[in-house]
Amino acid sequence: MWKEPIDFKKIFDDLDREFSTAEEMLSGMFRTILQGNGQPLTSNLPYYYGYQINVGPDGKPHVKEFGNVQPTRRGLGEQTEIRKPLIDTNFNEKENTYGITAEMPGVSKEDIKVSVSQQTVTIRADHGRKKYLAEIPLDVELDGASAKATYTNGIVELKIKTKDQPKLKSKEIKVE
Repeated sequence: MWKEPIDFKKIFDDLDREFSTAEEMLSGMFRTILQGNGQPLTSNLPYYYGYQINVGPDGKPHVKEFGNVQPTRRGLGEQTEIRKPLIDTNFNEKENTYGITAEMPGVSKEDIKVSVSQQTVTIRADHGRKKYLAEIPLDVELDGASAKATYTNGIVELKIKTKDQPKLKSKEIKVE
């Protein structure tokens, strides 16, 4: 029994149509990024934006943005030279310490400045065109004298002891 011949022209026409559609979509996205708030962006820095979603101990999602482009009503725009690095925080109950991880590629450890106030950690770095700034508010008092920071392969890792155990807010819910 013979099969019908494969119509390669139709297959390639369909593929070409799909690629054309994808190219139009990408061109539209790039026009939005480059025009952002109606003004063409003049800087030739790379554009990047992202967000991270974590569920906190209170059960609520927490969204953190990072990058050097912030969203506007008309798409992405308002590029800055200073980037918000991707930050991750976690609390170690056994050691009573906060661990903070920040992605800051392209700088050296000499370029990084970390400061700790009672409830805020500030991490900044400046190396040529690479500029980072992160201000991390925490819900407990920090012991700045206990802070230790390392930098390896573009990742800053910071450990800070807290002065008192954070109070995790929880509410008991009746099951029906």
